[in-house]
Parts: sequence; structure tokens; C-alpha cells
Amino acid sequence: MEMVKVSLGGNDSLKSEYELIIIGGGPAGLTASMYAARARIDHILMEKNPIPGGQIVNTESVENYPGFEEPLSGFELMEKFRTQARNFGAKIVNATVSALTKSTDFFNIKTDIGETKAKTVIIASGASPRRMGIEGEEKFIGRGISFCATCDAALYKDKKVAVIGGGDAGLEESMFLSKFASSVIVFEMMDHLNATRIIQERARKISKIEVKLSSAPVEVIGDDVVRGLIVKNLKDDTTEQIDVDGIFVFIGIIPNTDFIEIDEVERDRGGFVITDDNMMTKVPGLFAAGDVRSKLLRQVSTSVGDGAMAEFAAQKFLENF
Repeated sequence: MEMVKVSLGGNDSLKSEYELIIIGGGPAGLTASMYAARARIDHILMEKNPIPGGQIVNTESVENYPGFEEPLSGFELMEKFRTQARNFGAKIVNATVSALTKSTDFFNIKTDIGETKAKTVIIASGASPRRMGIEGEEKFIGRGISFCATCDAALYKDKKVAVIGGGDAGLEESMFLSKFASSVIVFEMMDHLNATRIIQERARKISKIEVKLSSAPVEVIGDDVVRGLIVKNLKDDTTEQIDVDGIFVFIGIIPNTDFIEIDEVERDRGGFVITDDNMMTKVPGLFAAGDVRSKLLRQVSTSVGDGAMAEFAAQKFLENF
């Protein structure tokens, strides 16, 4: 089988037309591209970052992806995804998609390296964690700041961690973290928790969890890794430094969908793309997979399943095009 080298540069040229275009190079997109390459679908994957992989590349240690006896970093796991896709002949270009529109028979894609069109499209552009927007945050992402307790909780066994956000996600993840950490401090800007009552009741039963209301993080401090957090009391405007080994941020995520200019695409209250069980949106030939999709659980394993299903469904759609 002839192999096509994965391209990660910014000088890639686009053909005028493809059978399938995949937008996003995270687990869902890479899986879809691998399946498309094996099925000999004329396709291309567009990834805006220099190296594909998605948000998981920022995770220090992945322990819950099946098939690996020892933990590996998110970057290492995604390198295996990239290599496997490359070996099957996947074509990946470094391109930022600025607009996705629909004409009578084709989808039109505008990027920073040119314009093209496709018979089918898989949106696998993922979602971005809502950031705190405070000093020191960007420096320590992946070095003490995490957006996924399921991914990283085991790294903080018998350590003290902070959780930012008192909604359902914040308290649910705090309860999970309490299985590993020596103590968990939840910081909520409001003067009350936003989590549903039953989740609050469950959290209050765990002695390791402490809640600080009317508290807003203003700065992350540390050296090579996180060492603490400066928090402002919104009632009296005082600040204090609290020593912690890790910070988990759960103040929401934002789907990466700004480029979608097709009104018929349905979205849920959070802006995530709604699909059927076969990953197809209300627009025939347009699919969504991975974290950008409206669903219950966002993990590498669920994204892989989404990507496989989306590509297979797109393949069946092309057979009747």
C-alpha cells in the first residue's frame, strides 16, 4: 500500500475537491482519518495546531485509555495515534478553518491556506476549557493546572489540591479527587454553590472536601510546578495565599464552532453540536465527533468511538451521493 506522508507544515496546498474533509486533529479526527485512509476515501484532515492531538496533549499522564499497562503522557498517546494514521496513508495539513458553508451539493471550506469543497464533512474541532484568565495560569497548564480529574487525579495521591468552580462538574470532580488527594478545597465565586442539591449533599458527606464561597482565584504561583494559589475574598476584598500541589479548573468548556456558518446545524444550550446516533447533524452529509458534540462523557475513548462511527456513516453517505 502506498503511504502518504503526514504533513505538518503551513505551506500545504489543497485540491479543489475532496470526498471527505475532517476538521480537527484530536482523537476523534485522527481516528476518522485513519478509518478513511483504510477505506480509500479521498480525504484530508485539517488541524490548526502545528502538531495534531487536541487538548489531551496537555495531560501529564493518561492511565484510563485501554491497551496500555503503564501510564503515558497525552503527547505520547497522540503520537501513537498520529503514527498509526500516517502508516495507513492519512493526509493531514496544518490549516485553520475560518468558515464552513453549504452550497447545493457541496460543503465549502475556507482556510488560511486556501479554499476547497467536499461532499461530506466531519466536524471534530473539539472544545476548549474555559480559562480562569488570571496571572500564572498559562504558564502552569500541564504543570499543576488540569482540566480533567478523571485524567490526572491519581497524580495527586496524598496531596492537597484546589478545585475552581462549585457547579455540578466542580463538585463531582471534587468527589472523585477526594479518592486520591489528602484534601480538596473548592473555590466558588458566588455566595452559594451552583451544583444540584443532591450533588451538594453527597459532597458534604466527604470530610476531605472543604468549600470556600465568595472566593475568586487571582494568581497561580509556583516554580517548575504549581505551589499555591492566591485567592480573593469577594466580601471584604482581602487576599490570601493557599498552598496547593495542583489546581483543577471546572468553570465550563467552550465548543470550537465559531467557523460553522450553517444555520441548520442544531446545538444544545452549551453550544455543542447535536447529532443522531450515527454522528450526523440535521444537515445531510455533515457529521460531528468528539468533544464538539453534545454528549454525556468527553474522554479519549468516547472520541475514538465517535470518530470511527462518523467516518463509517460518512462512507455510507458517499455511497449514495
